[in-house]
Order: sequence, then structure tokens, then C-alpha cells
Amino acid sequence: MSRSLRVIFMGTPAFAVAGLRGIIESHHSVVAVVTTPDRPAGRGKKLRFSAVKEEALAQDIPLLQPEKLNDKNTIEQLKAFEADVFVVVAFRMLPKVVWKLPQLGTFNLHASLLPHYRGAAPIHWAIINGEKESGLTTFLIDEKIDTGAVLLQESMSIRPEETMGELSQRMQEKSGQMIVKTLDVLASGNTEAVPQPKAKDLIPAPKLSRENTRVNWSKNGQEIVHHIHGLNPFPTAWSMLELPDQELYVKLKRAHFIVGTPVNPPGTITIEDQQLNVAVNDGYVYIDELQLPNKKSMDTAALLNGFSFPEKCRFV
Repeated sequence: MSRSLRVIFMGTPAFAVAGLRGIIESHHSVVAVVTTPDRPAGRGKKLRFSAVKEEALAQDIPLLQPEKLNDKNTIEQLKAFEADVFVVVAFRMLPKVVWKLPQLGTFNLHASLLPHYRGAAPIHWAIINGEKESGLTTFLIDEKIDTGAVLLQESMSIRPEETMGELSQRMQEKSGQMIVKTLDVLASGNTEAVPQPKAKDLIPAPKLSRENTRVNWSKNGQEIVHHIHGLNPFPTAWSMLELPDQELYVKLKRAHFIVGTPVNPPGTITIEDQQLNVAVNDGYVYIDELQLPNKKSMDTAALLNGFSFPEKCRFV
């Protein structure tokens, strides 16, 4: 067994919790956790703890929530824990003065097979783009985003019709083990960090926005299905439902595609056998789950029991 390392863990969302738990359950020691400050959320604007903070409190681990990471007081607090290594999962960009602090460096767990899918939303974009494979990478942080030398990689197949949420859950289940393996490698002193190849045509994973989450009905059917599944459960694919007297903002959660020769323009809706199908260039996209304004998300069959689509309507 490798020597036990003193670790400071940095992370925020639920995706990072499994990694933190993995270290806690290993022979390594989490001496502190760093997460974002509490933010007001919801209608009542109550302060909400990050998922990582909740786990740190439950495990009685010292907690830091600095507004500015390069603040002199924050730097001194980090130094005082005498950590061997910092571990980062789904956190913000670190200033050099922070990631250079520990003797063994700072490494990040990223949810893609780097160098592809650098950026904020690697799991989303892998599914949106119809990839058959993704994975996890641990790499040493440097001055740029997601460009540091690779420590370990593990590939994972993407299942047919898998959603972003489902793939994310499988990645979380592997993340703790992956982080502990990386800590063991660093502790052994036999680290061989491999620089990322300077490949051309790298596939990015940019931030998701209102513009790039809208469904484009002029695309082929399977591309549209990948788009819908890649944004489930958040931030969710959407489209405007054009009715004779109004337009509704509709969230689309699940779908499947059947090849065919549509007789109507792309986006045209047909209701048949308790199914909602939408004409596209190369067939029909069947919407299996959707959410109307101010309503719960529902299976299409259940929705059609109480909501009638008029004959002339379409998604735009």
C-alpha cells in the first residue's frame, strides 16, 4: 500500500461528492474541503449549501468557502493544512498561487477523454454529438483550462439512448476509485504525467445557453434525439409549440427516432395511437416525455389523456 497523503478536496456540485467519499473511505486523509460560498436560491431566496459542503459537514471535515481564492488569508489557511496534494472536481478555475502550493501538485478529475471535450459541459456534449465512448481523466492543473499533463484515463461506453443524467451517474460511481488510484500513483513517486497531444480539430464542450439548447428541427432525427437526451435532466432541451392562438415554451425530455419519408414540413406534429410524432428530414421523432409550461414532466401517453393538440400545430 502507498503512503497516506494529506488531501485538500475542492468541489461544488453533487457530481463531486462521490470523489470526496472515495478519498474519505481510502487510506488517504482529507484534511480540508474547499467549496463555493452559500448562495440564495429558490423562491424564498434562502441560502443553499453546495452538495460538497453538506458532505463535508456530515463527515466533520474542516471547511473553507472563500469568495476569492487568491486572497492572502485564504492562501495562509490552505498552507496551514500542510496538504500533500489538492484534488479538484467540478470546481472553478484556480489561480496559479493556489495550484502550485502542494508538493505533489493539484490534479483535476474531468468527465471526458482529454484532450477532447475540454470545457464546462463534457458529458452533455458527448451525448449531444452522438459519441459511443467517453470516460474520466485525471490531470495536473496548469495555467490553461483542462490542458495539463494526464495522470490516468479510463474509458466508458455510452449506451444507446442514454441520457446525460444516466451517464453522469455511472461516471460518479467510478470517480472515487479513479481519484484514489491517482493518489496512490502520486504517493508511490513513480508518476509519469503524459502531456496531452496537440491535436487539431479538438471537440469542445462549451457552456450551455438558451441558444444552443433549443431543438433545431431541420437536423436529422437521430441528431435531435441525441440533443434531447444530452440535456436531460438539465438544463433541458426546449422548443416553442406553435398553436393557432399562442406559442408555448415546451421542455423535451426523452424521444426516439424512426426512419421514414415525412409528408409534412419539419416540426409538424401528428398525434396517433397515443403517441406524439414530429416530422423531420429523414423520418419522425417520437416525443416520449415532455413538460408544458407550469406543468410537471409527463410521459406523452399520460399527457395526451388531459391535453389535446390541435390539428394544425408544430414545433418551431
